[in-house]
Amino acid sequence: MIVLWMPGCEHLAGIACDLGATAGRVEVHRFPDGEQRVRIGPALRGEDVVLAGSLDWPDDTLLPLLFAASTARDLGASSVGLVAPYLPYLRQDRSFQPGEGVSARYFAALLSRAADWVVTVDPHLHRIRSLGDVFTVPAEAVHSAPLMGEWIRTQVRMPLILGPDAESMQWVASIARLAQAPYAVLAKSRAGDRNVVVTLPDLERYAGRQPVLVDDIISSGATMAAAIRALRTAGWPAPVCLAVHALFAGGADEALRDAGAEDVITCNTVAHSSNALDVRGLLAGAVSRRLETRPAARAMS
Repeated sequence: MIVLWMPGCEHLAGIACDLGATAGRVEVHRFPDGEQRVRIGPALRGEDVVLAGSLDWPDDTLLPLLFAASTARDLGASSVGLVAPYLPYLRQDRSFQPGEGVSARYFAALLSRAADWVVTVDPHLHRIRSLGDVFTVPAEAVHSAPLMGEWIRTQVRMPLILGPDAESMQWVASIARLAQAPYAVLAKSRAGDRNVVVTLPDLERYAGRQPVLVDDIISSGATMAAAIRALRTAGWPAPVCLAVHALFAGGADEALRDAGAEDVITCNTVAHSSNALDVRGLLAGAVSRRLETRPAARAMS
């Protein structure tokens, strides 16, 4: 087995060690006109290849990944799997307005043509019940809740777990159970990508506890920042913010600290200075399961 990490994903190279595999990298060259060329150094003939690359900023990272998958097949790889800790383009899971495309379905189709299987972490699913509804190859999601629950249990004294909206109820409840802490969810209304209003529930019975805000993705940071301000205005101590995917578009991490966050902690699905929770062991376990049941090698369609 050979694990090849994509540029910017050096933090995922340790998956090879976890799997007892050879590690290598995909070299990407960008020409002056913006076109990209990939090169793979290790010999791949007859090898199971695992491409490790998170797809944050997908319009820049997807094409090299697809080229790398095709190159691996041309070089004789027995199979090509994809470890993408963060999967983008899942929020547009239906046509909300006349004429809109369903990018979640289109994106999954692209990856399904490139890889024999896909492994990710906590995909942002709402109306899609499971990855199998949009992928045509085996697609497995591993869950970071045990890591987050253990971190809260050991690092935060008397925590109160808070979710940003009603859709987070099941996820927040799972983390709270693992952290052995009470939980509640906030009410959210959104008028735009960065215009969010958050309302606190009645939290009086939890007075004296440390609020811990948890979410799966911090992108613009608008929701988390609004929740922080609401808590601080209500007299609560500065909250700790936990998230799986640290996208932090447009300086969102600084916005959270400016809003009054005590700390910001994320998983290393996307490389960022806030990474404190390591998902590589979860990913390595999923890769092992996938290779045990991998489909027969196929050509890129």
